[in-house]
Amino acid sequence: MRTLPIAVASAFLLCIASPSAAAEAVFNIKDYGATGRKSDDARPAIQKAIDAAGAGGGGTVYVPPGAYTSGTLHLRSHVRMLIDSGATLYASLDGKDFDKAALLYGEGVDNITIEGRGTVDGQASYMWQDNGNFDDALIRENMLLAAALAKAQGKPLMRSFPAGFPTETMYPHLVLLLHCKDVRIAGLSFVRSRSWTINPYACERLTIDGVYIQSSLKEAVWADGIDPDGCKDVRISNSTIETGDDAIVLWSSNIYGPPLPCENITVTNCRLSSASSALKFCDGNMNCIRHVTVDNTVIAGSNRGIAFMLFDGGYVSDVVLSNLTIECRRHDWFWWGDGDPIHFEIKRRSEVDGQAHPNQPPAGSIRNVMIRNVVARGQGTSTIHGHPDNWLDGISLDNIKLFVSNDPHSPLQKTVDAMQVRWARNLKLKDVEVIWDQPASAKWQSALRLEDAQDVELDGFRGREAAPGMPAVAFVNVDGASVRNTNAAPGTELFLDIAGAKSRGIRLMGNDLDAAKTPYRVSAGAKRDAVVHPASQ
Repeated sequence: MRTLPIAVASAFLLCIASPSAAAEAVFNIKDYGATGRKSDDARPAIQKAIDAAGAGGGGTVYVPPGAYTSGTLHLRSHVRMLIDSGATLYASLDGKDFDKAALLYGEGVDNITIEGRGTVDGQASYMWQDNGNFDDALIRENMLLAAALAKAQGKPLMRSFPAGFPTETMYPHLVLLLHCKDVRIAGLSFVRSRSWTINPYACERLTIDGVYIQSSLKEAVWADGIDPDGCKDVRISNSTIETGDDAIVLWSSNIYGPPLPCENITVTNCRLSSASSALKFCDGNMNCIRHVTVDNTVIAGSNRGIAFMLFDGGYVSDVVLSNLTIECRRHDWFWWGDGDPIHFEIKRRSEVDGQAHPNQPPAGSIRNVMIRNVVARGQGTSTIHGHPDNWLDGISLDNIKLFVSNDPHSPLQKTVDAMQVRWARNLKLKDVEVIWDQPASAKWQSALRLEDAQDVELDGFRGREAAPGMPAVAFVNVDGASVRNTNAAPGTELFLDIAGAKSRGIRLMGNDLDAAKTPYRVSAGAKRDAVVHPASQ
């Protein structure tokens, strides 16, 4: 029986799979010298196939089943890279094989596709060693707590580092795209990346669909999942991301060029897990992140669920997060997060690291964010903090059920309140319920603490205090608030405590606080007339 040449057979198979591919040119990397043996350098062969496809006006670069090891591959416009089922593309472990910090690299290219049912493997490995003098300001509190415990036990403070740290200089991304348009990444498994797995900058019309991204939840520092930076019109869907570092991070930074708006982003039908933050609006935002929706997504086993962090100016605006389940737990001390489902934080960079930063911008802003239809479980406080110089504005939480539990074995236990809000105006909390779950902590106090806030709507809140003598809800320096349709849980001693000289204009309307021994109390410096029209109490 006559055997078809590899390229002809490949084209024939592609045509059967897709009639529209009948006229598409196919460039099989084996026709260019790839052996399919992992020990061989496949880079020259694959690059020749990519270049040939690009020079011919486009086509499919076909990676058949086999194992292929390569350094940087430069993508070309109008080229589809098809990594077939049974094929694995490995990132070389020799830093000299990379002329760019990526395995798959594209700059200024258009209409490119990276897809298939195969695997792209970064071959990352890690080592555990004494933390030494390595310092990360964002986890300094955890580091000091863990260091004190280690010292008391007579042990060194251990943590994970990438293999070769600190002498190794090359930690390649699996995909790095700069100034690209009309990009599709679909179907593949991206595993063991040594740096951020997929990192596009200044790209437009980017679709990531049905991918699996995996790195060690225990060890894989720096191995973020998807990090769009200054991109627009981005769709991430139907994907599973399990990463040691953040799963999805939205950036507007100056890493590759001027900080650009990151905008028009949709994330839907995904499952995210991270030893850091599952979904993060990044602290390195220097311009803006805006017009973002996240829907129908499961966050599981993460150190932090949703994080809004601004340390470099910039702003976040017009965001809707809906129909989510969030499950958080504390991971090791060197990861960001505290088992907290929701986290908002605005600081200036100098307030984070204690160092001087010339020409430091003012504090950034977060406005017009809606989080709704969420069931969340966590061990840490959901902290929603603006900045004294730039308050949160227009934050809305609607139909949120928050379960708080304790990890009695964690040395990092800091949780006091279930939810804390500070420096916020035009805040709406509707149908928010807090449930203190088991195991309990002796440190727990109030279900909700609201401080330095203006124009607040608390509607349909349910929750109780966790410790005797504490209120279920604490208001401190709250200027203008309506509290309506709330229900005190049976056994509540004090539902609402109002404190602070700036508290005023607190209206209680249509509440059912009969189960509380004391429905509300004005105390700690607040004026007696801080509560107006306490109807139905």
